[in-house]
Amino acid sequence: MLGNPLAEFDALEALIEQGQPYLQVRRLGTVQAGEAALPLLLISLGSDDVSKPGIGFFGGVHGLERIGADVVTAYLRSLVMRLPWDEALHHQLQQVRIVMMPRVNPGGLWLGTRANPRGVDLMRNAPIDATESVPFMVGGQRLSAEMPWYRGPAKGPMELESAALCSAVEQELHPRPFSLTVDCHSGFGLQDRLWFPYAHTARPIPHLPEVHALSQIFEQTMVHHRYVFEPQSLQYLTHGDLWDYLYQRSLSAAEKVFLPLTLEMGSWLWIKKNPRQVFNRFGIFNPLIGHRQERVMRRQIALLDFFTHAAASARRWLPKLSSRADHAAMAQARWYSGRGA
Repeated sequence: MLGNPLAEFDALEALIEQGQPYLQVRRLGTVQAGEAALPLLLISLGSDDVSKPGIGFFGGVHGLERIGADVVTAYLRSLVMRLPWDEALHHQLQQVRIVMMPRVNPGGLWLGTRANPRGVDLMRNAPIDATESVPFMVGGQRLSAEMPWYRGPAKGPMELESAALCSAVEQELHPRPFSLTVDCHSGFGLQDRLWFPYAHTARPIPHLPEVHALSQIFEQTMVHHRYVFEPQSLQYLTHGDLWDYLYQRSLSAAEKVFLPLTLEMGSWLWIKKNPRQVFNRFGIFNPLIGHRQERVMRRQIALLDFFTHAAASARRWLPKLSSRADHAAMAQARWYSGRGA
């Protein structure tokens, strides 16, 4: 159920205050949306030791998809409420760094637009071009900010919000031996999907064995789940994907592993159960009925908690050199068979 944007921003500020002294907060910039000056906030907790693994949660990249921001905020709330009493959580936080940007695109959330206030789709804004054909418009366009999926001007700097996300990942997560991110979106199909790179090419990523090992422990642990775990390229290719760009940059440190995931919540399921939502631009991307919102929160909080445990315990499941070839073969057969990869 969608609320008042001002109240939601105030609620996040109150939650951050409640989480003291455990939370560290950095202001990465200020976004102007009409008369509103909205902060770009990075919230961190857990180990400062860069030899420990890290995990990042991101939401609200597309302002219309407010459910993504809500999921990350709900998980933050769960952690904040547990901090005063949960000894196991404090032990876990000694082993992992958690970073969160619940509102990557605060201007879009404020205005109720997919793009940022300058009309740029942040997930088409990175300086990386697809190596194969992309779907017209949806794959990213430079024709006009008045049309959807606008990438921004050619050879122009990245948008403030995109640059802030990239800076947060490169400073907080890339230096660590293992890191994982989950970027929460909605609006694709009848199932929740977990996408991993690439989006700019149908080729498999160099860390395909590690992704396959992660998918195995996910499927063994999250029993009766309804997620589809797959490369984004199985659905469509795009220009300018932020996570492809950050993954490519992470490859300069050969001994480190960075695995970015995108949670694409299947909003068509909400429309199927309440067809009238299709006449509401927010209803296409968000549950509008309270009990459905609560059900989404319960399921996705459990998912994010699983990934926090997976990041903290990465050394126990990451494939050893002797098993990487087996994982690569299984992943090729599962995701790339018949694609000429």
